[in-house]
Amino acid sequence: MNSRFWRNPWRLMLVINAAVLVGVFLVKIRLPPYVPYIHLLVDYHYGFTKRALIGAIVSLFTDTVPVWLVFALAGTVWLITLGLFIRLFRRTFGFDDAHWPLFVFVAGSPFFLKNFMHTLGHFDIYGCALAIVLLLIPARSIAYVLMAALFSIALILIHHIFVLMYVPTIAAIVVLRFYLVQGLTPRNAVAGIAALAAVGLLFLVAQFAGTVDVPYDEFLRHLQSRMADPSRTDLLQFGYIWYQPLSKEITDTWARMPSNILGIPVFALLIWLHTPLWRYFARLIGALAIEPHRRIMIAAIVMISAGYLVMFAIVFDYSRWISNWAVCMFLMLHAVKMLPASKDVALIPSDDGKTIISGWIITLIPRVGIVRPF
Repeated sequence: MNSRFWRNPWRLMLVINAAVLVGVFLVKIRLPPYVPYIHLLVDYHYGFTKRALIGAIVSLFTDTVPVWLVFALAGTVWLITLGLFIRLFRRTFGFDDAHWPLFVFVAGSPFFLKNFMHTLGHFDIYGCALAIVLLLIPARSIAYVLMAALFSIALILIHHIFVLMYVPTIAAIVVLRFYLVQGLTPRNAVAGIAALAAVGLLFLVAQFAGTVDVPYDEFLRHLQSRMADPSRTDLLQFGYIWYQPLSKEITDTWARMPSNILGIPVFALLIWLHTPLWRYFARLIGALAIEPHRRIMIAAIVMISAGYLVMFAIVFDYSRWISNWAVCMFLMLHAVKMLPASKDVALIPSDDGKTIISGWIITLIPRVGIVRPF
């Protein structure tokens, strides 16, 4: 067994990645879940409220919310996402020896599953999971477009920033899997425009009409009434985010910019470590059989990246944003592989020394973080 591992180090990297994941989990469950916990407390008690869908669903099943529910719910979603991703990878690429390096660079990336474990309880992973579902299910009718719209609506009700974080990726998946295959007809064009309009309108309502109208102290008393342990008032310290206007978020972000921008070289280094993956991605795009498909794919990458640049300017959770941008690129990798190609593409080499070193480095990096690197 040991000799087999050493002959194929990519298998050993997967074992190490699993051990790192366990370590990240053990550290995470010892930390107070400030933001994730309060999201389970906020519901629609005072009418339509931004960031309240998950809390409203939880309120249907229990009147009080224990802290452990954060990890139970988030851990379940994480495991579901892992299962969905494994199924997607098996369908798109397969698990033969030639594809192990690709699997390590994606599944073992500190941007992906390991960082979702570190941010356990945050909402980012919901966008990833629903996007994977859209990559798995058939895309043969307008029902696919409507389902993507429903997914986007649900994400915006969870948190309106999804309009920049995963909705562009969902839109790109719909274009690549449905419109490029089925063609543009008056009927499905109307469905797409209506879906975009509905999602856009909901975002505006959530952003500008989803603020809680009652006094802050009354809002906190309601949240405290839903806590299993009302004495843990320290877990309510982020209640102000339901009152904070967009202008305040932008002001706070730019006030932190001088210190947070110091992390950009670290982010650039982490992205560079994935160079074998990006080169493979570029080869897949270059091998597409239809020229307009290549242009649309590049336009989709630009659109998704532009959304993350806007997020960088308005909200300062930089490590999360760069990690989710990378996850969106991983999803686009699967989407482009589903399009017709004119030739076979060389895979990530399994015996190249530099590639193996990069694989080991990303394997040993436990996560990227939430605001600053690590």
